[in-house]
Amino acid sequence: MSKVTKRLLIFFIGVPSVLGLVLVQFLCHLPLNIAIIAGSAISCIEMYNMSVKRTKLLPKWLIVFLAVLLPASEYAFMLLNLNLDYMIWIFSLCAIILLMAECFMHKSFDDSIVRLSTSVFIVFYSGYLFTFIQRIGDFKDSTFFLALFFFTVFFHDSLAWLFGVLMGKNTRGIFAASPNKSIVGCLGGLFGAVASCVLAKIFFPCLMPGSFFKPVIIGLFCSVGAITGDLVESVFKRSAGVKDSGWIIMGRGGLLDSVDSLLFTAPIYYVAVHFLFGN
Repeated sequence: MSKVTKRLLIFFIGVPSVLGLVLVQFLCHLPLNIAIIAGSAISCIEMYNMSVKRTKLLPKWLIVFLAVLLPASEYAFMLLNLNLDYMIWIFSLCAIILLMAECFMHKSFDDSIVRLSTSVFIVFYSGYLFTFIQRIGDFKDSTFFLALFFFTVFFHDSLAWLFGVLMGKNTRGIFAASPNKSIVGCLGGLFGAVASCVLAKIFFPCLMPGSFFKPVIIGLFCSVGAITGDLVESVFKRSAGVKDSGWIIMGRGGLLDSVDSLLFTAPIYYVAVHFLFGN
């Protein structure tokens, strides 16, 4: 099966599946939250397995537990209608637990700074960033804004890949982290993200009040987040000396290889929608 065929299968099967999860609003989008919590666990394991190739880390079970605790707590807060801003307290508690673990679980502290900083980062990356996707589900028109978020990122990634394959050969090698990425591909992704938000404004004007400047800004920000997320994931893999973060998704590698754009875009999208549309 060719790489193009695999990508098309993922797009035509994976995208409808994710959007299907979004449409189920029962218990604050229960199916989506279950998927996010499971995705956090898998992503944490993949991140741990990559990082441990280069540095010593705190125990895997502890890091995975703390990473999963964050989206699980976020969902509990949503069900109990608690202030989601308290999640920073939970993340701070996770960091403190890791600090305590370093003190009590080791007798040599030569590698403590690297061990601690990497462990805390894994919890942040594979746990805390996922909670911003859940926060979008707490918006007033959550189904619409969740669908727009996923569609914007998917459309960005798809057009970035398509433009890059068709017209980007002569504009590659710009990004040291990912030499195969091209300027044309980035522009294609930018167009896809902005077009998604503008089309949403056209078809659902009551849900996106105001001028067209707002959806254009959201599309631009999402494009920057998606590109950055993809490049950061490439940096991780290069640092670990691996081609893929894992093997769980056919034609894509690990889960992190597929959700990197989502993780970096979610906080940006959440903040932009919150301030531009008052959710």
